[in-house]
Amino acid sequence: MAVVMRRLGSLGRGLWTRQSSKAKPFSTASKVSEKSAASPGELVIEREKKFSAHNYQPVPVALSRGEGIFVWDVEGKRYFDFLSGYSAVNQGHRHPKIMAALSEQASKLTLTSRAFYNDVLGEFAECMSKMLGYDKMLPSNTGVEAVETAVKLSRRWGYDVKGIPTNQAKIYFVEGNFHGRSMTAVSASTDPESYGGYGPYLPGIHKIPFDDLDALEEACSDPNTCSFIVEPIQGENGVVLPTDGYLRGVRDVCSRHNVLFVSDEVQCGLGRAGRMLAVDHEGVRPDVVILGKSLSGGLFPVSCVLADDEVMLTIKPGQV
Repeated sequence: MAVVMRRLGSLGRGLWTRQSSKAKPFSTASKVSEKSAASPGELVIEREKKFSAHNYQPVPVALSRGEGIFVWDVEGKRYFDFLSGYSAVNQGHRHPKIMAALSEQASKLTLTSRAFYNDVLGEFAECMSKMLGYDKMLPSNTGVEAVETAVKLSRRWGYDVKGIPTNQAKIYFVEGNFHGRSMTAVSASTDPESYGGYGPYLPGIHKIPFDDLDALEEACSDPNTCSFIVEPIQGENGVVLPTDGYLRGVRDVCSRHNVLFVSDEVQCGLGRAGRMLAVDHEGVRPDVVILGKSLSGGLFPVSCVLADDEVMLTIKPGQV
């Protein structure tokens, strides 16, 4: 989604500052050429560009604090954060109730292996399952991990339940999507910047136009199609809404052809689109729901997949 921030300050300022070769590692007090007079923000940006991989191209503002709807840069300028971490901080920065829950849990136990049970995972799974009306939840960390899980569930269901011949399952995505940066996600991408130079790609992945029920009908008529994975609202190149009735049509086509309808709600779910799930606007129930970002409360990566037992229980211990 478009980055909209207020008072971007020195956007036009050149980031040409150079650190002295004698600068101490990790020191903000690096010696700078007398000709440069770099600001604190420029020093932060210069260090990140020097030592961090260049896989992002951020807006040249160095943030250091956030609270509610506001963030502050290292020079004390305040901004409205309309980006909200691509929805990861829907609840606002450092929401006091979420911070209190984190502090309380961290004071008792921070990590257990899944080799053991703990006293909070079941509560989390019950809350999510009952709130959204599914039998079970499978937790993970990042949104793209949840997408990978949905792909695995789709294929296992296709082989074990639908009876697709081994290694013949097909999954359909839509053009213009963004499901992350994993090999599965870039195999499904139609953006050359995302998939270029990473081939060969995952087999069995196909793309059709977004908001095109005729194309979906043709794709689902193939008996080897196991699932259709779609974002109810696309957010990679602006905000792209489908026509009214599209999601109801998706539900109808998938049901008639015994194909899983998988809704990727990582960005648009959990209130981002005005309802608990974006698909709620058309009153449809996907077979699989993918959630992430704001599920974490903006503290650390949390994601999950929800589905009923017919789908979820196709995966056994150690298989995902």
